[in-house]
Amino acid sequence: MFVMFRQRRGGRMAMRVVVGDLRVQRIDRRSGRRSWTIVWPEGTEHREADRFLREHDGSGTQRTYAYLLVDHLRWLERECLTLDRVVLRDLERYMGIVGAEVTMPLGEPWRAGKRPYGHAALSTTAACLKGFYLHQAALGVNAELGRRLDKRRLPTRVDRRRAFLGHTTSSMPANPLAPSGLRRRHPKMLPDGARDRLLASVRSARDRLVVTWLADGGLRIGELCGLHLVDLHLREDAACGQCRSPHLHVCHRPDNPNRAEAKTKHPWRVEDDAVTGGLVKRVSPAMIHTYFDYMSTEYRCGRADHGMLLVQLHGVGAGLPWAPVGARRMLARAGDRAGLGKVRPHQFRHSFTSAVLDASDGNLLIARDAGGWASAAMVDEVYGHVDAHDRAFDAALRRVWEQRR
Repeated sequence: MFVMFRQRRGGRMAMRVVVGDLRVQRIDRRSGRRSWTIVWPEGTEHREADRFLREHDGSGTQRTYAYLLVDHLRWLERECLTLDRVVLRDLERYMGIVGAEVTMPLGEPWRAGKRPYGHAALSTTAACLKGFYLHQAALGVNAELGRRLDKRRLPTRVDRRRAFLGHTTSSMPANPLAPSGLRRRHPKMLPDGARDRLLASVRSARDRLVVTWLADGGLRIGELCGLHLVDLHLREDAACGQCRSPHLHVCHRPDNPNRAEAKTKHPWRVEDDAVTGGLVKRVSPAMIHTYFDYMSTEYRCGRADHGMLLVQLHGVGAGLPWAPVGARRMLARAGDRAGLGKVRPHQFRHSFTSAVLDASDGNLLIARDAGGWASAAMVDEVYGHVDAHDRAFDAALRRVWEQRR
């Protein structure tokens, strides 16, 4: 069934062919912002899901929750369960089906042929399901399940450090659906010498800028592709007055034409024709050099009324903003040519943070601020492990081995 665009919430919703199943629908607003909801096969919104997702309207969380929730709602349809009949054991069984370790019969297979969720995806799914059913309970639907999910626990030392006035905190929300333990894998970093090999394999000044800025700035790909020229203060004592050295401001703009968004949402504003606020990050001399090389040779000013840094170089879209998917594909192709395999943008961030942590003798605050992390505890959790090839670590092991001979 083909259905044309129709007005909804100050924007328009593209109604496409739906084949007999619940699906996630993206809503493009007139302002350029996007929202997500869940619709039935005939195109009408799933009212309960839509009311819950509106609480996260326009955010990345809304999009993530929409895709996780639609899978759960499809499973409820398969199990012939309505929202008022779901019990905690049903949710535990669903978590087991998608990848959690639970000791109970799981029933018929679900998501056949797909990989089970990892620890991070399971944690996000648990948060989504708890929020959804607590929202239903607040509306008078399945209040008993809401009481079973609304648990509390004692705060840990990390909880107290993260919270404002954490020393006064006596309890924290707990989620009975969340996977137990912290099982973070070691971050996948770039191989040694990858930066030089990538710089030798890329074919434009723009691509050299991307490799250099990811490697030296520790930027996320959405942050890099979302930069505007006014965000760059590449000289000493810039007008913003927030950093004496050359730097840039990472600003969250949900209406970028290339759909690139910064993950962090620090407040920012334009004051006296200078951007202030946002996430301030230092830039290296190599970053400045590649910027001027790119701007003087490839940047197309004729179609640059959007004011963004990275633009397309070829085709009918030449001069238009370059989307993050284009940067990802460029890095993947360059990695193949350089013999590195598929290179992912986030590997640069992992390598950058690990290198800063090593250079600062394990100073978590320096690594946190250099990489723009939310907390030093997160840096310690992900990167604060001993390098198996570290000289001091190797010398300590060899000394112990020699003593036992």
